[in-house]
Amino acid sequence: MANPLAGLFTARQKEAARRELYARGLRLCGEYLASRGERPTVRDTRLTQAIGVLAGSLGAPSADPFDALLQVGVRALEAGGDDGLALALGVAETSTEIRQRSRGAWRLRGRALDGLGRGDEALECYERHLTLLGDSEVAEEVARRIDTLRRRRACLEQAAALFPDSGAALRELIGKPAPVAAPEFAAHAQARVAEHGMGDPAVRRLLELYGTYRRLVERSGMSDPLLGGSTPVGVGGLRGLVAGRTVCLVSNAPEVAGSALGAEIDRYDLVVRCDSFRTDARGTGERTGLHAVSLRGDAPWDGPRWTRRAGIRLVFGDPAGAWRRATRQRLAPGAQEHIGDASLRRPLSDPALLGEDGWDPGTTTAFTVLRLLDFLDACPRLDLIGFDKPGRLRPKEAEWVMDRATHVDDSKMRIALR
Repeated sequence: MANPLAGLFTARQKEAARRELYARGLRLCGEYLASRGERPTVRDTRLTQAIGVLAGSLGAPSADPFDALLQVGVRALEAGGDDGLALALGVAETSTEIRQRSRGAWRLRGRALDGLGRGDEALECYERHLTLLGDSEVAEEVARRIDTLRRRRACLEQAAALFPDSGAALRELIGKPAPVAAPEFAAHAQARVAEHGMGDPAVRRLLELYGTYRRLVERSGMSDPLLGGSTPVGVGGLRGLVAGRTVCLVSNAPEVAGSALGAEIDRYDLVVRCDSFRTDARGTGERTGLHAVSLRGDAPWDGPRWTRRAGIRLVFGDPAGAWRRATRQRLAPGAQEHIGDASLRRPLSDPALLGEDGWDPGTTTAFTVLRLLDFLDACPRLDLIGFDKPGRLRPKEAEWVMDRATHVDDSKMRIALR
């Protein structure tokens, strides 16, 4: 006969161990904050807020602090630096001890190890996450990172095999952090060039492997670099695509979704939609000729992929490095026919395009794409639908629109600029 007291004792032991793990996570947070001293940043503020939420949830008997603990790890990754990555790793290790089958905890642990350059350990965590997660968009992103880490390892293994006598040093780099391995790989390549000369086929192959390795250290590989045959377009290419076409820019406002304007919207030659949008045959129409999206936040590359079908996709964002990383990670092969290139990433402030002062970084996506289309001056008709009420655009943007409006039809929520 089972002893109920034994079961109760075991449960209390597990609960005590669980509380100790959360306490350890909170101690790691305290050590991090103490080490920061008088150097707060915006990202530190967000991390501090997340730590406060964690502390509050630990004091509430009915609260589950696990999600709050994971959020601390995410904010620590955003804070960056060796200390931020170390905190993220400590939190992730604690989280995987608390819940060994937590998908989020294993992904966090992989990202922290990856950021610290510990590729082999990160690979194990990513594979564990992938096993728990199954088939989804996020799994695809992790699978791409796994492929990148495996290809980096393969570069070292193949390079070591080219020169067996000196390759032992390269084999020892397998499993070492990338910041350590990369300069040693470079030194090995330089030594072989000096020893054998550039005419040696093995040397040329070694340099090829080193170049691939360096690219994979700097950014993840892409499963389909051509994105299913999508064509990059610059300013001239975009003008050619919209020239002579009637265009409407559709708001994501609920009034449009609840209207009966869908058929009329779909009759335009080019329907423009922004950011996250939904389509409905009756209200918003179903066609999307151009999708414009703005990159927001500290890590815009971590958002969901842009999988909605569109003829043209324009991605607005600055700085250039964040734009490149986001487009590499979030563009989906086959989801668009044309992709705006880097010359179109900041049309309002770029001196080569509008070069206008006074528009802040928070300018809405709708106004950015509208101003770009107006500047190209290639469309005989340019209408806005659903932007007639306050709040759809920023006050300065709305003032610009109304100053140039040629006709306003309140019954159809339409503002015409042509």
